Amino acid sequence: MAIMTQITAIDGARALKGVKPFIKWAGGKSRLLAQYEPFFPPSFRRYFEPFLGSGAVYLHLQAQPAVLSDSNSDLVNCWQVVRDQVESLIAHLEQHQVDRDYYYRLRACAPEQLAPVERASRLIFLNKTCYNGLYRVNRAGQFNVPFGDYKKPRIFQADHLRAVSALMQPVKIIASSFDRVLREARRGDFIYFDPPYLPLSSTSNFTGYTGQAFGVAQQEYLAEVYRTLHSRRCLLMLSNSNTQLIRDLYCGFRIEEVWAGRAINSVATRRQPIRELVVMNY
Repeated sequence: MAIMTQITAIDGARALKGVKPFIKWAGGKSRLLAQYEPFFPPSFRRYFEPFLGSGAVYLHLQAQPAVLSDSNSDLVNCWQVVRDQVESLIAHLEQHQVDRDYYYRLRACAPEQLAPVERASRLIFLNKTCYNGLYRVNRAGQFNVPFGDYKKPRIFQADHLRAVSALMQPVKIIASSFDRVLREARRGDFIYFDPPYLPLSSTSNFTGYTGQAFGVAQQEYLAEVYRTLHSRRCLLMLSNSNTQLIRDLYCGFRIEEVWAGRAINSVATRRQPIRELVVMNY
């Protein structure tokens, strides 16, 4: 086994402990970190997270060196701006108006036509003022969630964004599909996969992060990528729904169950804890 270094964080990390995600994200892992803690490997070479989302796991581990990626280019741009242009982002966020008409005008803007700071500011504002904090796009890739009509939504906290920015300085952030990890990951690296979950039923499907479906074929391909990385002796951890297909796809690996709450659902009575799976190869 190659020599592995202990999990390290940036200088001054003691002051950065407890940094939380700056956006909401369906399937975010903030509420599961306490249950995940015993599962994280105590040491590894590099950290990879190919489905970045809200970044809760990375912000918790604060591991270096790290490569974070996501196929959602709007999201990746937001993370890059927080890392590289946080003061300009804060200044732009201060200009937003919490107003229904303003919300729909901003929602109608094509993000790819905006400058990076404006694009990141738009995502954060829509994320914090849309209905139920749900990030969802249609098949054309257009954000289509209605206005949330909150009385006093907290769009951002300047010191919070600065803390995240400080933490992200040495981090590589890339817009890419999850299989890009195959280019770089090697023996002793730790990769955490948090893909769009396989639906528990035909009526519970939600994979609207990028406008592209993440169905059974994609789940099967992800399992192939997982096994390839396993053959390289990488350290692997994956979250997914508690379904027979997921158990079958990862047969032979260590599978643990955790209890996950459902913070995003239009019906409050449906936000009940359910079992999810954590798959590890160690």
